[in-house]
This record gives sequence, C-alpha cells and structure tokens, in this order.
Amino acid sequence: MSLAPLPAFHRLISGLGSPIFAESAGRFDPLTDIHDLLDRAIAEEPASTLNEGGFIRDGYHPELDELRAISSGGKNFIAGLETRERQQTGISSLKVGYNRVFGYYIEVTKTNLHLVPEGFIRKQTLANAERFITQELKEYEDKVLGAEDQIIRLEKELYQGVRTQLMAASARLKASSQILSVCDVLASLAEAAVRNRYRRPVMSAAGGGIHIRQGRHPVIEHLVDAFVPNDCRLDGDTHQIVILTGPNMGGKSTFLRQVALIQVMAQMGSFVPAEEAEIGLVDEIFTRVGASDNLARGRSTFMVEMIETANILNTCTPHSLLLLDEVGRGTATFDGLSIAWSVAEYLHNAPAHKAKTLFATHYHEITRLAEIYPGIQNYSVAVKEGMGEILFLHKVMPGTLNRSYGIEVARLAGMPATVVERSREILKKLERKDIDLTGRRRGKAQESADLAAEIQKRLF
Repeated sequence: MSLAPLPAFHRLISGLGSPIFAESAGRFDPLTDIHDLLDRAIAEEPASTLNEGGFIRDGYHPELDELRAISSGGKNFIAGLETRERQQTGISSLKVGYNRVFGYYIEVTKTNLHLVPEGFIRKQTLANAERFITQELKEYEDKVLGAEDQIIRLEKELYQGVRTQLMAASARLKASSQILSVCDVLASLAEAAVRNRYRRPVMSAAGGGIHIRQGRHPVIEHLVDAFVPNDCRLDGDTHQIVILTGPNMGGKSTFLRQVALIQVMAQMGSFVPAEEAEIGLVDEIFTRVGASDNLARGRSTFMVEMIETANILNTCTPHSLLLLDEVGRGTATFDGLSIAWSVAEYLHNAPAHKAKTLFATHYHEITRLAEIYPGIQNYSVAVKEGMGEILFLHKVMPGTLNRSYGIEVARLAGMPATVVERSREILKKLERKDIDLTGRRRGKAQESADLAAEIQKRLF
C-alpha cells in the first residue's frame, strides 16, 4: 500500500539538514490512521467491481465474516448435520442433499421410516425413499440462499463507510501528497544531477546575462557517442543578439535548444548540464523553430512562420529569451533575407523588445549587422574540409561561415551523383556573378533582375 512507507519517509526527511526538508517534515502528516483503516478494511487483492464482492478484508466486520462462512461452508455444515442426525436417529443410511427444485432435504429409505423422529417434515416421496426437512435445515437454507446478496449489500455499505472516512481526511491527504510531490521532484533532480554530471548554476536577477561554459543538451548527449559541449554568452550589451551561421546538420538547432533547456532547468531550481553557468532570470522563452502549416485554416508554412514571428516581436521584452531558427526561409530569397535582416534590427533597436536572442540563419549577408550594431555578434558552427569530404565538428566558435554546405548534405543524404554535380555547376555559375545582396554594388531591384536573367541565359 502506498501509505505504508510514509512514517519511514517522515523520519528520513526529519533527519536532513536542508531547510526545505526540515520545513516539510514539520508539516508532514504520515497518515498512520488512514493506513490502518485501509489495511484493516480493504482486501489485499480486491475484486474489480463492487458487484463482485470480495473487496472487504476478512475480520473487518463480524456479520460479513458470518455470511461468508455460511456461503463458503455449506459442505462442512451438511456433513456435520448428516453425522449428527445419523447418530440421533440411528439411521445409518440417512443422507442430507440439495437440488435446485426442492432445496435442502434429508433422505431416508422406506425401510427406515419407522425411525424418523417427529420433528421431520415430509417434503417429497420417491420410489424407495422419503425426503424430509427440519426447522434447522430450513433456516440454514434461507441463510445460504440469501447470503450472497447480503454479502454484496453489506460490502457496499462498508466500502461507502471507508470512503466517507477518507473524504473527511481529504485535506490531510492533499497536504501530504503535495509535500511528497516536492520531495519527489527534488530527489529526481538530485539523482539526475549526480548521474549526468550537472553543475549548480549561479542565478541572477531578471535582466542578467546568460553565460554557459561547456553546455550540453540533456537528452541528445545520451543519444550520441561523443556529444560536443559549447559555450554561450548572451547579455544586454555586446552580446544581446548572436547571429549563428553554419551548415545544415552542423548542430545549430541543437545549440539553440540546449541553451533554452539549460535556462528552463536553472530557473526551475535544477542543476544544469554544463561545467559552469550564470543564468539571469527571464520572463518568457520564445521559439521560432521548425516548419509547419495549417491547411485547414488556409495558412501556408510561411504564413504560420510569420504569425509566430509577429507574436514574438510584439510580446517579447528585454527580459525574454528568443530562439529564432531560419526566419524568412519559407519564401523567396530576397523577401526572406529582407525580413530576417529587419527582424534582427528591430530586436536590437526597439527599447521595449531588446530580448536576448539566438538567431540561426543561412542568410550569410545578415552577419554584416555585427559591423553596424554593437549588441550583435557573429558565431558559427565549425566545419573541417579535406580530400573532398566535410566533417561537422559541432563546435560553436566566434566568427562567420560563408557557406551552408547544402550540396554536401544532399550528397550525404544519398542524392543521385548527377544531381549533386549539376548542383555544384549551377552554384559556381551563380557565385561567379558575385551579387552582393546587401545592395553595396547595385540596387536590390536590379540585383533581382540580374540574377533572374543570368539563370535564364547561362543555365537554360
């Protein structure tokens, strides 16, 4: 029974030095009387429904015990009655039996009818015997036939009585369960911290920065052979926005998620998967990660992305944490780049919305924002190239990465070799134009026209 360990649990937390456990021990009710009630009243393995009976323990109620004895002890009663009547009447062949038509009876052969006492009442005549009933046997028959119904009725009454007593103790049960829940959460967090080498974060007030050294993802680190930890710095000054570039499969999304999870874990009172962490409180964590649509409501993937981004920009505060992954990717390149660029500028320049932001993107032109705004820094996920191969190092480093390695990822995914090679040819042709999407060489409208004309002319 779940209440049985409560006294031992009470003694355990009473002996701990932590203030929260000491305070909990002072308020904790071990509920020994409730445990005793349930232990006495409820069977070890009760029936599945009340109508089956068998859920009240033997010994809890004398009348119920008597009814059960009657119901289950019929054979013993019959054997005892038969032996006694044989002795009293001297009829050695006397039998006590039962059938569904006549109920219980005493059978005497016709040769012994002269020995039948006056108390026997004739019930049925057979070819070679007579069947009788006595007052004692009739009373027992009535008891047996009604015992099962009485057992069910009485068990329901007794069960309702137990429920009434439990309802009266509901406030005590709720208070103790809440203390148990808190202790269970703390014990679970402590076990996770020991097993997974978590460290205690240093917490600061709202508006403080996020400084993580060798942070890890608490789930993914158990799914890979060698998880690569990473540092993170976000604050309201030089690192308000971190622009993160790097290849697909390089680990950008994992990095964003692990920072958010470390923030949540620290703010809920847990140790965190990092060597060191200084965490400022945030009022909310906003994410724009992944792609989805809502066709039933007429919303495309890009429309959903824009609705979510708009909600973030209208709601976030300087005390918020933002995770933006590939904002603007769902539309044309120039539109997407323009939106992503202006979103980053807005978050940097709007005083009421200057949230700490991790901004992962494949628009490498956005990295030039770090040259313009003091609160924006560039970071990238390292890649090692050699012998025509690439190796994702999953290491977040200061600086930019001007390639997305999308074609290499397509090759690793099993794309046909002819498609991969053709992709490389097209990429070289496009890169040869050296079109500057920030508009430093030509106007944006002209760039768009030039790019379209170039693709039409040289590739098709």
